[in-house]
Amino acid sequence: MPVVGLPADDRDPAIVHSDPADVPASEPAGWQAQKSAATRTQIVEAAIRCFVELGYARTTTIAIAQRAGLSRGAMLHHFPAKVDVVAAAVEYLHDKRLKAFRRSIARTGPAPEDRFRQSVEAYWAHVRHPTFVAFFELSVAARTDDELAAILAPMQESFENAWFETARVAFAGWDTQSDAFETVIGVVRYAMEGMAIPYRAKGETNRDKRMLRYLENCLRELSKTSGETSTP
Repeated sequence: MPVVGLPADDRDPAIVHSDPADVPASEPAGWQAQKSAATRTQIVEAAIRCFVELGYARTTTIAIAQRAGLSRGAMLHHFPAKVDVVAAAVEYLHDKRLKAFRRSIARTGPAPEDRFRQSVEAYWAHVRHPTFVAFFELSVAARTDDELAAILAPMQESFENAWFETARVAFAGWDTQSDAFETVIGVVRYAMEGMAIPYRAKGETNRDKRMLRYLENCLRELSKTSGETSTP
């Protein structure tokens, strides 16, 4: 079940599909700046759709411009080369992923028995989202592309740090600085990221559901050694 494009609720409603060169000279400078920013976002989101639908290797400036509804010249006015739009897309993806994950964790209930399941389901939803698909595609491509790797590496490290800090807030009652906490939280995360690979081809299976319950129980067991009361 391939995931294509960005969901409607993740699209910037301010985005317009027009060529910035068409802006009349008489328009206020502030409006032109807003329109330029909206067009840049439009291009970045088009690039992300290309990463998801075509893969990084087949993403070209022509393909990005077509999906953005712009001429290639208009796109190059904002991003002179593919590497420029890729760098902007990576930053945009990083910001989207962090905000989405933090919102999901913030919605978890205060009771431990709720928080275990909700936290697992929040990250499972995260790794099935198109923003993760795009970031995963870039991560794979970076293995053989030094320029892309240099762009991606600091964002990956930043997400790692922010992810663990968010987890520490979500499970504040535990010994969140212990090696056990970091190990189990990491296992839960990496397991779901691995599960997301076959999911994109065949959707969620009963095996996935059993695995999610197992990961939830791993968190419950960790809570017992961390001094937080949990339900059997």
